[in-house]
Amino acid sequence: MYRHLVCRKNTSVNLHRDVRQRHTALKHIRLHRLDGIVYMADDDNIYSLDLFDRLRQIRRFATWPVAMLAQSKNKVILQGPVCNGRKVIGWHTNRKGNNHRRFHVDISGFDFNSSVLWNPRRWMYPKDIIRLLDTVTERFEDTGFIEQIVEDEGQLEGLPNDCSRIMNWHLQLESRSLVYPRGWQISKNLNTVVPLN
Repeated sequence: MYRHLVCRKNTSVNLHRDVRQRHTALKHIRLHRLDGIVYMADDDNIYSLDLFDRLRQIRRFATWPVAMLAQSKNKVILQGPVCNGRKVIGWHTNRKGNNHRRFHVDISGFDFNSSVLWNPRRWMYPKDIIRLLDTVTERFEDTGFIEQIVEDEGQLEGLPNDCSRIMNWHLQLESRSLVYPRGWQISKNLNTVVPLN
């Protein structure tokens, strides 16, 4: 089953398009009490198919390392959990300015059981306290949301079993500023008609 949701800009809240889309989806999940695993995929990521198989196995919350290709430098930044088995014991982060983040995880390196949003008693929350992303400070949407549904690292499962595999690459590409190595860019239009015989 598929549901296609439309996200309209809320003029009273100035949020990035991605955050508004996530907010719309989370409201829909809560309203319709959808039961399953929530994963917020990103359009500029590359995923291992193994990740999606592993997502089916989580019970409540899971996290895994995300490798980020730094746009300005030719280096990879690793962000996400440090694990002992499946237990999260710390965080990888090389990004400056993240000192105030509680959970150093990209939103595409985290998933959760959807009933957390609409069935607080099942997960022993005192009441329906989960605020959606529109009430979180800008640039802290990811960690701000996660802080509401996870008390500490003890509630997180590390994927895979020891958080040692990269199953998700975040490319952070902006087409306007993308610089191709010499000889990679083709200036001619490549449109062609090929018969499918």
